[in-house]
Amino acid sequence: MSKRTALHIILLMLSALLIFHLLVIAQIISFDQVWGGRLKSETEMYRFEGFSVILTTFMMVILGIKNRLLKAGKNNKIINILIWLFAAFFLLNTFGNLMAESKLEMIIGSLFTISAGLLCIVIAKK
Repeated sequence: MSKRTALHIILLMLSALLIFHLLVIAQIISFDQVWGGRLKSETEMYRFEGFSVILTTFMMVILGIKNRLLKAGKNNKIINILIWLFAAFFLLNTFGNLMAESKLEMIIGSLFTISAGLLCIVIAKK
């Protein structure tokens, strides 16, 4: 798989994730289905989901920059380091999803994070 293809796939995945988090904030999706089923209040949900929206948006910006760098035939070590950190974050988060109380989060979340982690590795590899 090419870096460009991996970038497009993960940007699509992160766009869907961002929409998902916004649906949780809007309470269209119940917050007991996220964060391993461990959130106890709306206040906690807003705090955790707000963090998720910010982090997801940050990842999308960094990956968008990487996409432009690929088009220009350039490389940036800082961007690559951040993408390696994203890969580690996603792969570690897979273990958290496997411990989720919600079967839906366990299955979908784990598949999402392992896929995103592997895509980040493809993107960051030289």
